[in-house]
Amino acid sequence: MTIDIPGYRPGTYNLDPAHSEVGFEVRHMMISKVRGAFTVKSATIVLPENVLEASVTASADAASLDTNDEGRDQHLRSADFFDVENHPALTFASTGVRHENGEFYVDGDLTIKGVTRPVTFELELGGFGTDPWGNYKAGATAKATINREDFGLTWNAALETGGVLVGKDVKITLDLQGALAA
Repeated sequence: MTIDIPGYRPGTYNLDPAHSEVGFEVRHMMISKVRGAFTVKSATIVLPENVLEASVTASADAASLDTNDEGRDQHLRSADFFDVENHPALTFASTGVRHENGEFYVDGDLTIKGVTRPVTFELELGGFGTDPWGNYKAGATAKATINREDFGLTWNAALETGGVLVGKDVKITLDLQGALAA
């Protein structure tokens, strides 16, 4: 199957860290949401002639976690959650790319706190283009929802009003931009 993508240029794209981020969102007290982000340390996207044979590997710095509240961030970095001292990175390695009903999906292995599980990200291609300095760039956003407890992130606290302090489902958003390697 041939999929026409405007501007698609095969090659290896290396991370542009200034324009990339791993974001997350989780329910707090069952009534609101907490959002945060990690700094992407590295990412490589390999785009062959056939986009369905593409691959991606990415790593985020667990200690870079930022929810805009230093006390909460320290707790999340602790052994109760990410245990960044023993697990300094979150990683993703794709195992396949699918195109179904006009949508792209990237299947792969996500590792958090030393636990690896299969995850499927819905992929939105941002596009391709040349920046003002002559670098050819590719951009995409990938989204998935995981159960944090599947990755050993089980800490919680019961609320007097019922429910728990931290929701199980975590929405992950990867915003990646890469430059075509010379």
